[in-house]
Order: sequence, then C-alpha cells, then structure tokens
Amino acid sequence: MNTHAGPYLDLQVNGYAGVDFNSDDLSAEAMHEACGRLAEDGVAGVLATIISAPLDLMQSRLERIATLRGADPAVRERIWGIHIEGPFLNEAPGYVGAHPPQAMLPASLGAMERLLDAAGGLTRLVTLAPERDPGLAVTRRLARENILVAAGHCDPSLDELSAAIDAGLSVFTHLGNGCPQSLHRHDNIIQRVMALRSRLTICLIADGVHIPPFALDNYLRLVGAEQAVVVTDAISAARLGPGRYTIGDQTVDVGDDLVCRSADRTHFVGSTATMPRMAALLAGLGYTAEEIRLLTWDNPRRLLGGG
Repeated sequence: MNTHAGPYLDLQVNGYAGVDFNSDDLSAEAMHEACGRLAEDGVAGVLATIISAPLDLMQSRLERIATLRGADPAVRERIWGIHIEGPFLNEAPGYVGAHPPQAMLPASLGAMERLLDAAGGLTRLVTLAPERDPGLAVTRRLARENILVAAGHCDPSLDELSAAIDAGLSVFTHLGNGCPQSLHRHDNIIQRVMALRSRLTICLIADGVHIPPFALDNYLRLVGAEQAVVVTDAISAARLGPGRYTIGDQTVDVGDDLVCRSADRTHFVGSTATMPRMAALLAGLGYTAEEIRLLTWDNPRRLLGGG
C-alpha cells in the first residue's frame, strides 16, 4: 500500500490552495478550485472549518459554505460537513491561540442555535472550552443531536473535563496547541487529557511544526493509533509557498520554512500542511501503512459515523 496516496479525511480545514473558507468574498469558483486541489491530494473529504469571529460574521460565513456546497456537486462530494471552532473558547492569552480574543463568548444555547441554523444542518463538529459552557448545556444539546463535541483552546480542570465527557464531549482538538508555551509542569491541560485519553479521540496536527516529531511520536504511542486522528488545520496557504495569506480578517505570513505565523510573529495561525505531507512524516517516524490509514481515514470516518 502507498502510505501517501490516501484516501484521507481531514476534520479541520480552514482553507486550501489559495482559497480561504473564512473569507467574506468566497466565490463558487474558488470553492470549486479548492475542492479540486484536495481531490488531487487524495483527500476524499474534509470538514470546512469556520473559526471565531463576531456572531453575525460567523453566521454569514457558515451560510456561504452551505450555499456553495448545495450548488456544486464537486464541492458537495469533498465537503462532508462543517467544523465550528469557537467562539466559545478560553479567551486567556495562549489558550485563545489565533482566535480573536474580542470575539470570545460564554457558550449559550441561543448563540449555538444561530450558528447551527446558519450552517443548514451541516455541522458535524463543534470545538468549545468546557469551562466556558455553563452547566454543560451546549455540550448536552449538541450530543443529543449527534454532533461531535470537542474540547479545544481550553483549560478545564480534570473534574471539569471529565464532567464534559460524561455530558457527551468525545474529542480533543489539536492537543499540544491552543495552549500557552509555558504551563504548570504537572497539572496542565495536556496531562489532564492524557489522564482521560481512554475516553477521548485525540486530534493532533502532524505537520512537524505544531508538535515536534519526537513529541508527536510520544503522544501517538501513549494514546494509541486507535484513539487518535491527525488533522492539517490547513489555511489558504496549504499546498503553496512563502507569501502573505488570510484567514477571515487576519493576515498570515508564511516564510521559507512554510510555517504560518501571525503578522506580529507571536504565534502560529493554522498550517500549510497537506495530508500527503503528514502521511510522509508519519512514515518517517516508523508508522505502518495500516497505522497511517487509521489516523488519516478510518478513525475520522468512524467519528463521523461512516464505519
């Protein structure tokens, strides 16, 4: 088996090949083009990811994705659904990551309903901070609707995270990212997730940048390939070279190292990764074709109810 040929299923794609899924000017032609490039890279499906912004902007961006998908069979084939990442995240520096702090909100059923309605029934995954979901009402509501709930950009206590899992949370978004560079050496979000790893599917950005390869290997060996999923967190710079790109209202600089950085260079903003590149990195770490398939196809497909 060719470990780099796919098929792949990517649960976190903010854009691809010059196309920003969070753009307010996203066109049918651009969406069609991005899906064509995904197909060339062996990506059978993605969750188009809309990140935090003021609610009205998030609504309009979700509506645009849903409309474009409905109008184009090629887009419908490649976009399997939508991942809403935010705005119910931890607003503290480090945890908020590349999300605009001013857009952060406590989770509420009213705001969640607005976003779900805008997405037109396409929402498959929502990332939120459990500590920002009072009474875990939004987590319970989503779980009842069989929408996957992920923790991410968050700092819940061990008890808060365990209670969220009891309420229906089942995924952790890009472990090792969406948290500060400096953490308590023992009681931190990474250690808490590891303590509860048997109850979670853990997503990792396997680009060699967001997590150094040796640390990625540590996580995967501890979690086990059966409980992990790799995602690209790709933005419009994916598949392209150095330059200046966008995600929503943010400008992102990509250097010769192909790393996406904020304009002030203080943090990463998504990645330029592609699934074939990540498969090659995993193969270089010694993972078998079967393990790579688990991480890039079987496990995300199982999460979405496809087997």
